[in-house]
Amino acid sequence: MSHHEQKTTRRDVMKAAAVATGAIAATPYFPWSEKAFANQDKNDRPNIGCIGVGSMGSGDARGHANFGNIVAVCDVDERHALRAKNDDRIGKGVADAYGDYRKVLDRKDIDAVSIVTPDHWHIKIAVEALEAGKHVFVQKPLTLTLEENQLIRRACEKHSNLAFLVGTQQRSDRNKFMRAVNMVQKGLLGKIKHVTVGINGSPTGGPFPVAEVPKELNWEMWQGQAPLQEYRARRCHYEFRWWYEYSGGKLTDWGAHHVDIANWALKSNGQTEGPISISGEATHPVEFKAGYPVQRDRYNTATNFAFTVKYPGDVEMIIKSEGRNGVLIEGEKGRIFVSRRTLDGSPVKALEQNPLPEDAIQNAYKGLPMEQNERRAHWANFLYCHREQKEPISDVHSHMQMLNVCHLAGISARLGRSLKWDDKNEQVVGDDLANSFLARPYRKGFEINM
Repeated sequence: MSHHEQKTTRRDVMKAAAVATGAIAATPYFPWSEKAFANQDKNDRPNIGCIGVGSMGSGDARGHANFGNIVAVCDVDERHALRAKNDDRIGKGVADAYGDYRKVLDRKDIDAVSIVTPDHWHIKIAVEALEAGKHVFVQKPLTLTLEENQLIRRACEKHSNLAFLVGTQQRSDRNKFMRAVNMVQKGLLGKIKHVTVGINGSPTGGPFPVAEVPKELNWEMWQGQAPLQEYRARRCHYEFRWWYEYSGGKLTDWGAHHVDIANWALKSNGQTEGPISISGEATHPVEFKAGYPVQRDRYNTATNFAFTVKYPGDVEMIIKSEGRNGVLIEGEKGRIFVSRRTLDGSPVKALEQNPLPEDAIQNAYKGLPMEQNERRAHWANFLYCHREQKEPISDVHSHMQMLNVCHLAGISARLGRSLKWDDKNEQVVGDDLANSFLARPYRKGFEINM
């Protein structure tokens, strides 16, 4: 049976089952679950390689395992790789364990890869995975610089036949974030004038002592493209988030989630133009000179901040560390607040008497089928789009538009000044120093080549 015939048969079977059960009419989503991947022929499930299997990486690997076969795990920390290999929900003792991601990409039997490394490694591995013909799942934030935004867009355009999903899983939360975006999409708030994004601030910490590198950790490889540094335990693994060398602090950590929802809401309402300026203030735990921290032994990302991002049409987005964690969307007809815990506001209450059509959420989800188990929905979307050659719900292009905002906020924070932005050409206007932060030098041997 040809690949095309095989796909059509699966789709017909699912459609017939949905009609027989009345599922399409009864629920605001098409049924799509791990059962759809668990066919009699176990080899029909895609083979997946998981690159980066620390705490978040292991969680994502377990999510992927519901829909595919984990045949390889990889981490520069041997402890992580062996733990994932022997995890009953990941490698099950039979997956191959590697310390070098290139060995995963070299395998012809692997259909897709999950990349859950520190942020500064995302793009290099993702580009090389696409070049190797793999479908790609990458955790957020996808990039460390605005230049990397442009690079991954070009790579995805070059390999448009491959699915590429970003791990901004709030886009698959139909009861809160998707419903909030759908309310905006349906015009229940009118034109959006003001959005407030609360993402909390980065922690403080240090000074941290130089320590001996654990024998199981390849510290030189962990650092990758970043400048070589002495090993300090709090520079590594989960703590990488609070160092500009590897990440952007809360501006790209929680910012990649909540700024994404704010940007998605604006675009779903037809307000599609990019930002024109950003201004505000930020506090750092160390001294900065020309945008670079002068101390290397403590966290250096912004602990407190408040930025105003201006868009054409008198629209403002406030990004701040103080206040409630979540997104407040204010329009001409009302306002709503959404977070991982709640969705409230008078327009939400009005839906009790005048609910949206049952297919409304489905439309907000690009018309894609939705996994019935919401906790597995984002991984299901990735494997479905891999199989059906569809654009995933968290696509590269919208993610890059959102990350432009997050990265500009980080540059403004580091330089301590306002920036004017040319969204069409993706350049800071009249500020050579700020533009020098749009890219970064790569350490020799870790360049990104296409």
